[in-house]
Amino acid sequence: MGAGGSKLEKALGDQFPEGERYFGLENFGNTCYCNSVLQALYFCVPFREQLLEYYANNKTTREAEETLLTCLADLFSQISSQKKKTGVIAPKHFIHRLKKENELFRGFMHQDAHEFLNFLLNKLVDILEKEPQPSKIDKEEASSLSEMAANGSNTPETDIAAEKEPLVTWVHKNFQGILTNETRCLRCETVTARDETFFDLSLDIEQNSSITSCLKNFSSTETLNAEDKFFCDKCCSLQEAQKRMRIKKPPQVLVIHLKRFKYMEQLGRYKKLSYRVVFPLELKLSSTSEEVDAEYSLFAVVVHVGSGPNHGHYVSLVKSHNHWLFFDDENVEMIDESAVQTFFGSAQEYSSNTDHGYILFYERTSSSHSD
Repeated sequence: MGAGGSKLEKALGDQFPEGERYFGLENFGNTCYCNSVLQALYFCVPFREQLLEYYANNKTTREAEETLLTCLADLFSQISSQKKKTGVIAPKHFIHRLKKENELFRGFMHQDAHEFLNFLLNKLVDILEKEPQPSKIDKEEASSLSEMAANGSNTPETDIAAEKEPLVTWVHKNFQGILTNETRCLRCETVTARDETFFDLSLDIEQNSSITSCLKNFSSTETLNAEDKFFCDKCCSLQEAQKRMRIKKPPQVLVIHLKRFKYMEQLGRYKKLSYRVVFPLELKLSSTSEEVDAEYSLFAVVVHVGSGPNHGHYVSLVKSHNHWLFFDDENVEMIDESAVQTFFGSAQEYSSNTDHGYILFYERTSSSHSD
């Protein structure tokens, strides 16, 4: 691989980004699902920066207790501090911890990259939420509390506890968006809205479609009638209703999972859908809370290679400093931006092309976002 690395350096020449590192990850027997997702996350720059900051601030606790978060921070730090610009790193420690944490990833079976991403982000949040948080009481409040204590009054600790907001970690700040589920009673026209958070959007796909049409279907209106009627609190009875899911708050990093594996009742197993789904380099997302569309730019794609769900391989395409790179475990090479289109999928049902975009990572580019 040394030759591959120098080839990449030659290809970039003077354009090799200052301080950037392009390292392949060693495969420990079917760990490509993990490697491909880790590369996408490494090139999610705000996430990487916050993880490295966490690494720098937690050197002492890291030695005390190893977690999946400390192992990931170690790995990212190891890559970013390499003397060489290119090469290969073995994420041995991280894989070992992952298998210890979750038996699902212990065997040598073909794993699902989306399941791994989901597990990882939720696990990082769990770890961060359990860590002691710096108190957010400001100086004024602190002095008034000490004054009350000096005067013998009870300090209103219970109120502070009651008002404690759910912790928003840097994982939330990067990936979390809010969906709103709206149901309109067709008798009294009352709209019931329920919000829910998401780290990624899982979209149903159709042959010869696009991300835009998949998102439209995701937000399309569905009528609830017959045995699916909705219990309307205002009418105090079951009524016909219309239901739709809309994006209320778009995330900073939009992760889209294409549902390429579908359970086929008649076959009694999952089948891979090799449908052609066009994913644009630039994407607009409308939301209920903002007048302007949120604008996004594609920076990573996790690709599933293979004709079925139970075997195959994962690779990733990553955009870094306006260059596109192809990561296939230990191998890293430069590709042309136009090559991204070859991973849209197949226009024909039976095609020799088995490389299909599976998880898409978009970063928000429009500055009109409200926090």
